[in-house]
Amino acid sequence: MELVREKNDIKILILEKGRDIDNRICPSKTKNVKCVNCQPCSTVCGWGGAGAFSDGKLTLSTEIGGSLEQYIGEDALSGLIDYVDGRYLEFGAPEEVYGLSNKEEIENFQRKAVQSELKLIPVGIRHLGTGRCQEILKQMKEYLLASGVEIKTGTAVEEVLVENGEIRGICISGGKKVYGRHVILAPGREGSQWLAGQAGRLGIKMEINPVDIGVRVEVPAAVMEPLTRVFYEAKFIYYSKSFDDKVRTFCMNPYGEVVLENNEGLVTVNGHSHAYKKTGNTNFAVLVSKTFTEPFKEPIAYGKYVASLANLLGGGVMVQRLGDLIAGQRTNASRLSKSLTVPTLSEATPGDLSLVFPYRHLMAIVEMLKALDDIAPGVYSRYTLLYGVEVKFYSSRLQLSNLLETAVTNLFAAGDGAGVTRGLVQASASGVVAARSIMSRLQ
Repeated sequence: MELVREKNDIKILILEKGRDIDNRICPSKTKNVKCVNCQPCSTVCGWGGAGAFSDGKLTLSTEIGGSLEQYIGEDALSGLIDYVDGRYLEFGAPEEVYGLSNKEEIENFQRKAVQSELKLIPVGIRHLGTGRCQEILKQMKEYLLASGVEIKTGTAVEEVLVENGEIRGICISGGKKVYGRHVILAPGREGSQWLAGQAGRLGIKMEINPVDIGVRVEVPAAVMEPLTRVFYEAKFIYYSKSFDDKVRTFCMNPYGEVVLENNEGLVTVNGHSHAYKKTGNTNFAVLVSKTFTEPFKEPIAYGKYVASLANLLGGGVMVQRLGDLIAGQRTNASRLSKSLTVPTLSEATPGDLSLVFPYRHLMAIVEMLKALDDIAPGVYSRYTLLYGVEVKFYSSRLQLSNLLETAVTNLFAAGDGAGVTRGLVQASASGVVAARSIMSRLQ
């Protein structure tokens, strides 16, 4: 969008391996069955990426959502966030911003958080909602088409073509080669391992990000309502007493639902809130961050391995009551039926997450929930549901210049898949940085 806004006489081709947004249908939702392992998964692939079926939250802060400030500076990032937010408003984002208006209540929650050894980060959040997010993405696509951009869905990029250290184009499925002077790689979290493979092949150095692994927590909406009413999404950070591991809340969805994701055959869990319909529950992720040291350099493989254990034991995503986890017993169908929290993800298999997670991860998750119970009584209830595994595949970061250019001339990388962002706003901002870098070379 930035390229056509600044200069409309250049040829632009967008390639997406998934389906067009109107054809992104998940059978597990429409037919109420277990994940049928569609390839590619329409929940995470297709026009709009995983964000199209996310909760659609625009986090308007430089503190959350990535590390783009390390490349362009915090002041420049702040300006870009305002710019990107304005573009979303142009295409139909709602005017309301949560999380900054009631200073007295915010300060009260911050005091409670400190007393429970939690850090509460107040941020402005503009909530699109899943349905409205898709509407905005459709409008953006129509704008691009009307501006002369060529868009091809159902087209996977297999390989990046480089000659004498300079980009020449890409090779798509079927072996066809497409040539171009500039290429931006933005494969999303689902494509992070593919991007890491291309980087290895081309000799582009990688840096190791922390790997985030954890659970999706589901409670009655009334438990979190004091927080969600003020913040919409309350962002907490905690350091475990047992191992000093960083634990954080992520992607809080008031009155939302827990959903499945399929990452190339690996079934994981996520959550979102609809713009136009509500459930009786609120869900959020509790993620444990772990940065590996030498000689280990495969954080994505590690995350996939942990998630695969849940798939192996439960045939997909597993769900366990917190009370059963603490008591050292498996949740079965009988125990789940007695839960006061009614699960919104019926496809999850009742099981025992202690057979899936490393001990230090489980300890960190349980400690975090206990601390959160001081802020929102009821979080540490025996009826709280834990779905596993939730894992974020952005754990390898390409070495990039402040223009987001790789060591290959005119080859740029952006978004979550490149490891530089962790959310819609900074991912969008990174695209603007890459586009402006290209524009400066065309003038």
